[in-house]
Amino acid sequence: MTIFYKKLLQRVSTSWWKALALLISTSILIAVCVQLFFPFKIPNNYSTVIYDRNGEFLHAFLTNDDKWRMKTELDEISPLLKETIIYKEDKSFYYHPGIDLFSLARAFSKNIIRGKRTSGASTISMQLARLIDPQPRTYWNKFKEMIRAVQLEWNYSKDELLQAYINRLPYSGNIEGIKSASWMYFKKNPNHLSLAEIVTLTIIPNRPSSLVLGQSNDYITVERNRWLKKFAADKLFDATTIDLAYNEPLTVKRESLPRLAPHYARLLKRRPDYNINSTIHLGMQYNLEQMVSDYVNQMRLQGISQAAVVVIDNETHEILSYIGSADFFDDPAQGQVDGAKAIRQPGSTLKPFIYAMAIDQGIATPKSIITDVAVNFKGYTPENFDRKFNGWVTLEYALGNSLNIPAVKTLNNVGVGNFIQLLKDAGFKQVARDEKKLGLSVILGGCGSNLVELTTLYSTLANGGYYQPTRYTQEDSTHTGYSLWSDEASYMIHQTLTQIQRPDFPLHWQQTEKLPQIAWKTGTSYGRRDAWSIGYNQKYTVGVWLGNFNGTPSHLLQGATIATPLLFRIFNNIDYNSKNGWFEMPDGCDTRLVCAESGKIPTDECTQIVNDYFIRYRSSNAYCDAYETVYLNPSETVSYCQYCLPATGYKRKHIRKITPEMQHYFSTHGIMYEKIAPHNADCEIILQTGAPVINSLVRGEEYLLDEANPEPLLLSAQVSNDVLEVQWYVNDQFYRKVLAKEKIYFQPVEGLNKITCADDRGRTQTINIRVKKVKL
Repeated sequence: MTIFYKKLLQRVSTSWWKALALLISTSILIAVCVQLFFPFKIPNNYSTVIYDRNGEFLHAFLTNDDKWRMKTELDEISPLLKETIIYKEDKSFYYHPGIDLFSLARAFSKNIIRGKRTSGASTISMQLARLIDPQPRTYWNKFKEMIRAVQLEWNYSKDELLQAYINRLPYSGNIEGIKSASWMYFKKNPNHLSLAEIVTLTIIPNRPSSLVLGQSNDYITVERNRWLKKFAADKLFDATTIDLAYNEPLTVKRESLPRLAPHYARLLKRRPDYNINSTIHLGMQYNLEQMVSDYVNQMRLQGISQAAVVVIDNETHEILSYIGSADFFDDPAQGQVDGAKAIRQPGSTLKPFIYAMAIDQGIATPKSIITDVAVNFKGYTPENFDRKFNGWVTLEYALGNSLNIPAVKTLNNVGVGNFIQLLKDAGFKQVARDEKKLGLSVILGGCGSNLVELTTLYSTLANGGYYQPTRYTQEDSTHTGYSLWSDEASYMIHQTLTQIQRPDFPLHWQQTEKLPQIAWKTGTSYGRRDAWSIGYNQKYTVGVWLGNFNGTPSHLLQGATIATPLLFRIFNNIDYNSKNGWFEMPDGCDTRLVCAESGKIPTDECTQIVNDYFIRYRSSNAYCDAYETVYLNPSETVSYCQYCLPATGYKRKHIRKITPEMQHYFSTHGIMYEKIAPHNADCEIILQTGAPVINSLVRGEEYLLDEANPEPLLLSAQVSNDVLEVQWYVNDQFYRKVLAKEKIYFQPVEGLNKITCADDRGRTQTINIRVKKVKL
């Protein structure tokens, strides 16, 4: 009887072998046809993972289907992990075409004989097909898996299939893949896993719902050790390695992933790569995040709730630290807004660059004299921050004290269009969009910019005027940039911005002993909504912004008092007690003696001589013209011109030239100055030079007045220092005679108004304006 059953079983088994062979052959044929008409591809849908410059985990994002599925390259897993997976799941992985015929036949026979599913024969390729498109466990679906496995083998290499497999291994919840599990549970990369941890992660995918790390660690440990015993029996690993793994405790639970540099990470998430190697310095980022958070907590009582910081490596142009807000998770303060990329008014931070352009064009040097007095540019009348004037100032004083009027005058000389082009070349996107709307106010912050753009521009200063785009990742291009201004001009700006005897040096700063030498510039936007401070040395450029994302102003919000202390703290942290040197004077730069009263090459009349930088073969070689020669009678009560100069009885005198605008400044501020005596009354030559300049009205402008209550218009003019009185005419009718510097008002008529100012030397200026009365 026993022999009969054995023969029957043998015949049945042989029949099943034939049927199985037929099934497999048919499956392969069907797979070929399906491949032609219904190709099966591995989806390319992974979590974006951001790493720091040294490969340390920085930040990660869920996939579009809300999974933690981090892409793992094969070189990111250890040979031990690879060997364990293949040994446990598919020993002949590298030898079969997607279906292991022997394993399938053996499993099929066992299942038939025992009448239930006791053994599986899924290859890694078949498992991958099921992971890509999960289906209920039926024989029909197993058949589909076989076809798809062949398709996958057809389209991909073995290593690509293994990589896709380890990236989709299921763990509890929404965790998929070795790297995701390794970071979620063990806080490390897969290539740093121990054997015990490797085996743990290889057994869970078979039963992800019952083997949950953190919930069933004891049960997982038992299963892990059972497999370790199998590995020991099969001599897969040496006894010592097995013993260490067997005794390793399992105390892990699901952990949160690092979320450092959240704004920076969101910025990089837009890129197509899944594993992004950023330029961030993790240690610096962590320290500065803590520093900024603590600093802003101190500022909240002053109505300041947010800050942003960017640190750039001047040599590599890489962003080393990027902080978009004081606390990304502070919803009341809108912490998720990226302050480093937010468009704000840059205040005075652009001033160094207009002076660099002026120096580069040869029209100025640090000791060049600029008049800081009231000025009118076709209706635009800039004011200094303190609403005061300083008269004659040097370029370096104007920059060091952040004076507005000299900056606007310099911009007017250099050309608004030229300066706008420089900003466009430096990557200022909002400026490029608003180009046609920008005017002289751009130098005082009348444009839109962001912290990254400004910090990059200051890094260009640190690189001698040579601009290169900022690098966000290690894969970003290091292509050659271009020069925006000369190295010589940069050096002169360095020397000015390094001085600490200036108003924007923070009061009561007690931490300067070890502060590395830096050049810095502050800025405060109109209405005190933004405080800026940007500094640099040879190694780093640091940009700091403070304010409120909702635009709420604060009377305490000022670059010097609020932003610069944080800038200094950051430099103390990242470059403490630095031994780095300072910028060396370029070959094309030199020093020379100039007249302190003009900033030009001195003449014999110059008595105050100072040292100044200049660019050889480019800076102006003009001689000092601060003084003029006048001819006077012995009592100095009458002056003569060349036409009425007597043969004898006169003397010659050198006198400081006082332009009409400076005369006006001296008069309004009660400052005494030497005036030229009235001209010889008997002179028959009427001098037509030095005519008065009407500065209260703009030629050709239309003025709108309230028809119900029209306000009078101001009459004011700048005159030369030999003028005592002026006469005003309106529409060719005499209006009033007044002192030279006196301001008066008149009531215009609707339509054309002709305005004439005549000085007591017979010189005149006439302008026309239009007046329209409207309902206001």
